[in-house]
Amino acid sequence: MRRPAISAAAMAFGALALWIGAASALQRISPYNLAPYVPSPEPVVEKMLEAADLKAGETLFDLGCGDGRILFLAAEKFRANAVGVELSAKLVQQTRDKVRKLGLQDRITVVEGNLLDVNLRTADVVTLYLMRMSNEKLKPNLLKELRAGARVVSHDYEIPGWKPIRIERLLVHQRTHTIYVYRMPPAE
Repeated sequence: MRRPAISAAAMAFGALALWIGAASALQRISPYNLAPYVPSPEPVVEKMLEAADLKAGETLFDLGCGDGRILFLAAEKFRANAVGVELSAKLVQQTRDKVRKLGLQDRITVVEGNLLDVNLRTADVVTLYLMRMSNEKLKPNLLKELRAGARVVSHDYEIPGWKPIRIERLLVHQRTHTIYVYRMPPAE
């Protein structure tokens, strides 16, 4: 007996349905997970910090810091202080271990927790690689806590309702990455 052929569209739809179901389950398990862990390529990280005009001695907060790559570049190349916030205990421990190994404890702090609960009042620059709806959720915190002149840099996703002061596009690994830079208070 011959099986009916499954069309590519049907397979794609099935994969999408499976992905949506997994994403929904993840949200039910961890409602604080505002984005998947997807590391920004190194050239994008460097362009984000350059576009933010990060200066030595300033304080950068990376919300959803993952493996800490933004923190390390900010501390080592830009001579800034860096605070990372990450939900994954495993990634926090790996990043803290690397901070100790490199002797950067005086420049880098990694906080395990929900990025919506972090006090951003000391931030000069905030970096994000969150989804658009997550940026929307974070917006009230940015408005309430960031002082005038602080910069927010978002990789690939705009902050709804805000007008960026700078947009950079960078082709890395055959994909165009977009960097949005905002200055507080944001233009609407």
